[in-house]
Amino acid sequence: MSKNVLITGGAGFIGSNFIVYFLEHYKNIKVVNLDKLTYAGELSNLKELEDNYNYTFIKGDICDTELINELFSTYDFSSVIHFAAESHVDNSIKHPDAFINTNVYGTFNLLNVAKNHWMDAPFSFKDSCETNRFHHISTDEVYGTLGSTGLFTEQTPYAPNSPYSASKASSDFIVRSYFHTYGMNVVTTNCSNNYGPKQHDEKLIPTIIRKALNNEPIPIYGDGKNIRDWLYVEDHCKGINLAFQNGKAGETYNIGGKNERDNLYIAHKICNILDELEPKDKPYSEQIAFVKDRPGHDFRYAIDASKIESELGWIADENFESGIVKTIKWYIKKYKMQ
Repeated sequence: MSKNVLITGGAGFIGSNFIVYFLEHYKNIKVVNLDKLTYAGELSNLKELEDNYNYTFIKGDICDTELINELFSTYDFSSVIHFAAESHVDNSIKHPDAFINTNVYGTFNLLNVAKNHWMDAPFSFKDSCETNRFHHISTDEVYGTLGSTGLFTEQTPYAPNSPYSASKASSDFIVRSYFHTYGMNVVTTNCSNNYGPKQHDEKLIPTIIRKALNNEPIPIYGDGKNIRDWLYVEDHCKGINLAFQNGKAGETYNIGGKNERDNLYIAHKICNILDELEPKDKPYSEQIAFVKDRPGHDFRYAIDASKIESELGWIADENFESGIVKTIKWYIKKYKMQ
């Protein structure tokens, strides 16, 4: 018998990559992709699934309780994989209300509808509830910032510093509460910075590539020394699937690429690769321009992924040097087609 899985935010960067990965690996699962199609969601990210019988797209808002109830009644979802979120830090500084609404209330709304459909009453499971999983996708930004040493683990205290990370931390705690209060089968994954095909143009790596190819200044915040742990999106998808399929209820799993690079290195690396792939009369690195730093800009993120490695057997296939070449080639092709 096939199972119906609700995936929220599946027209976005990570969600769209995951749906393609998921449907390639499971032929007996039907996916319903619920996405509001805000500026960061693009149906073109899923064009390869247009004729896939196991894929359905529905435009809608996770904050719409009536819609979520209707979808659960219609499709009898066995599980939820929850990507939908406002995610751009700069936008959260300018418009924090949208982040609180979607990331906090939207997550609560999904959880609460799922609980009401899966469980007979508070504090008791249906017989089938052990297989009715709610998987929440989160970020390492909930942990705040690191100094020059150390790694985020699943035991690191939360210390979010932006409205975005605060909203994600809040949603993580709501998910946790539904496990401890109601016994709901939840799992959370917190990832480091993703990169790869289909990422929105506003993010760092697509911005560097786009600006470079358009002969525009490449903006780098502050002195460019802020460090991120970079994770190739398909490696992230593998980790999500392992946690979804095999993770222990109530647990959190951190997923990181062990690819710490500062922003200035990223810019120079992309420029050097573009010098080889799309040469021009002067080095692309001459376009790098430093701009005023972002308020509350966390200095360093880095994840200890040993838990998901040891318990679930996850391992990253790409290092940054291999993944960034694939990424740049994808964006070159995209921009040439525009």
